Amino acid sequence: MELDLEYGFSKRTLISSAILRFANSQRRYISIPALSSQLRISTKIPQYSNFNTMPKRKSATALPQPIPLPDLPIQAPVIEDGAPPPKRRASRVPRTSQTKASTNPDENANVIDAPDALRASPDADTKDEELDINKIEQHGDVMADGDSDASLSDMSDIESLVKVKETPAKSSKKGGKGKASEAQPDDKSAPSARAKKEPAKESQFLDPEADGEEEADEEEIKAALSRPPPVNSDYLPLPWKGRLGYACLNTYLRFSNPPVFSSRTCRIASILENRHPLQDPNEPPHATKNRPDREQPASIRRGQEFVEQLCLANVRDIPKMLRWNNRYGIKFMRLSSEMFPFASHEEYGYELTPFAADALAEVGKVAAELGHRLTTHPGQFTQLGSPRKPVIDNALRDLDYHAEMLSLLKLPPQQDRDAVMILHLGGVFGDKEATLNRFRENYARLPQGVKDRLVLENDDVSWSVHELLPLCEELNIPLVLDFHHHNIIFDPTQIREGTKDIVDLYPRILATWKRKNITPKMHYSEPTPEAITGRQRRKHNPRVATLPPCPPDMDLMIEAKDKEQAVFELMRTFKLPGFDTFNDMIPHVRKDDNKPIKTPKKKTHKKKTKKGKEVEEDEDDIEAQEPVQEVIADDDVGMGGPEGRVYWPPGQEHWLRPVKRVVAPKNPKAPPGKELDEKGRIITPAMKKKREKNGQYLAQAEGEKLAKEVEMDLDAKEVDEKVKTNGKGGKTKGKANGSTKRRSKGNGEGAEVEAAPAKLERRPSRRATKVDYAEEE
Repeated sequence: MELDLEYGFSKRTLISSAILRFANSQRRYISIPALSSQLRISTKIPQYSNFNTMPKRKSATALPQPIPLPDLPIQAPVIEDGAPPPKRRASRVPRTSQTKASTNPDENANVIDAPDALRASPDADTKDEELDINKIEQHGDVMADGDSDASLSDMSDIESLVKVKETPAKSSKKGGKGKASEAQPDDKSAPSARAKKEPAKESQFLDPEADGEEEADEEEIKAALSRPPPVNSDYLPLPWKGRLGYACLNTYLRFSNPPVFSSRTCRIASILENRHPLQDPNEPPHATKNRPDREQPASIRRGQEFVEQLCLANVRDIPKMLRWNNRYGIKFMRLSSEMFPFASHEEYGYELTPFAADALAEVGKVAAELGHRLTTHPGQFTQLGSPRKPVIDNALRDLDYHAEMLSLLKLPPQQDRDAVMILHLGGVFGDKEATLNRFRENYARLPQGVKDRLVLENDDVSWSVHELLPLCEELNIPLVLDFHHHNIIFDPTQIREGTKDIVDLYPRILATWKRKNITPKMHYSEPTPEAITGRQRRKHNPRVATLPPCPPDMDLMIEAKDKEQAVFELMRTFKLPGFDTFNDMIPHVRKDDNKPIKTPKKKTHKKKTKKGKEVEEDEDDIEAQEPVQEVIADDDVGMGGPEGRVYWPPGQEHWLRPVKRVVAPKNPKAPPGKELDEKGRIITPAMKKKREKNGQYLAQAEGEKLAKEVEMDLDAKEVDEKVKTNGKGGKTKGKANGSTKRRSKGNGEGAEVEAAPAKLERRPSRRATKVDYAEEE
């Protein structure tokens, strides 16, 4: 059976789900010919009144013979625009006038943080190496679930037409730009990572095209513990004259109000959804009240505008970050590769020049003014040595995108040369020599603008310094020395682990930079203290404790999860330039933000009229005093204030947010099968047992108290009766009753009455009847 589809609106045709299910169940080839004016499907289909009730068959059964039916015409979907945007080319379609959405992740669930920017480095894919946004925000006033799919949960129509492949969490690229993770299928022929004894196979553990992951076993731990101790240099590059830098994200500015960062990204599903107009185009988008209306025609231009808003928001925040760095003595920063989401994607890619040239030029102007160095680091899936063509094609597009972004900065000549792109060679793919040859071939295909910026870095998975240095000298590519990676992957026949022996290779490494007149740079990070095996030592420590034995005028990139705080830690430890420009934060308090002022409600008072009715009147004569708050200039927002309170101690990320107020519900409801106490807390079995035990003592005490009160009441009644009888019967002997005689102050002369008893055996109860001591007449 053959389905002939003729169309004229796009290379990608939206077909009804019923026809798709039928074609899949029949397992027949579908051919799509050239353009035509409308969509027609001519085929022979079995006679079923409802495609959803088609009988299912097992894979081993024979294919049923189709029954002829007349042609089934299907109307083509209505698309407002023409063909989708060309690959890596921008559309010139006039822009729509729809209200722009918020680019704040705290307000818009479609905007998320790029994972690469949160990690210590792009190749650090361990979850613990990622700045935990949710952990910080759980202490804040506003909860933002950056990875929530709440606003996209009802996109069943789109998901049935476009299947987005999800990669494992360890190697996923949520905000990727068409790298190998987006397009490449699982490569079953890739070398497995299950071997543990051979170092060559162990080095492919995190190969982007390998599948598998195993925890360290006893053999790995024993081998790691038996390795010789590292030999480190005792040299410190002091006094320091170089530039310290961090990667992609400023933690302090990320949680300012409004947030300042350059790694906003989104999902492809969000782009598809935002191709539809809002239900109310005159109002801003809202997650529930004003969402895109998918019943209206889709516009590719409208979806592209959604992405461009994120891009421009990212670019416009960079000057603020550069000025912040300059105030605290930081002159070196890595730009996020995900500043332009999906820019190098095979289908959703676009050029930067049509809409971002001016904004990037402004960034370059500020960087040139402050003498700031900017670099980029494409992710681990950008590989030029892969044997798979889709991976190579994705890598070429990604490198072209990074080169365009850096070129649009319009930096001065030396700063432009220093704006390099750091790349890893990638996987081994079973044969290192063949991988090197493929890299040579693909490197020759690169444009000269990419070659001028490309530098190689030794990694902690496959390639050591001794293996990359000859290749860099051959192809005239600068080599970035990463000390952390070198201590994991090195040639034990030529060098020892540690920082002492690698110093002997400095002349050759630095020569690769001087040939191109580029300022050298190195990377430094440290493993976590509890790491033992090589794979465990790949994890970066949140901060570093010392400086490597590099030249004192080196540009040193600190790859740590705590970003600029790791640089501050080094400044404080070694009293580097700028250490006296910052101070500790006040926990959960930030005085450099313009917080919204809450206007108090207008008070009312009740005035009584002549008829006694109450009427509410506004206090016009007594105006409520509105709170006065000092307005901070936009340039000073998030800058730390006059005291420079921007440092937070290790492990205190939650200081970045205000303390979250926990408000107990007014009428708490107990969960099924549970009981609540008077404070709304769930009564546990231990609490219940304790309450029962205390209740016994309370009951006993209450019983004794009640009995005592009853006895006192009886005594009080007895006293009352005695008083009454004494008043009626005349004189009684006071000695017998313990009473005393007193003279009356009334009309009678010398009348004597019996006074109340001077002393009783028991104190009368409060409930005793009041005794009347009036004189007898």
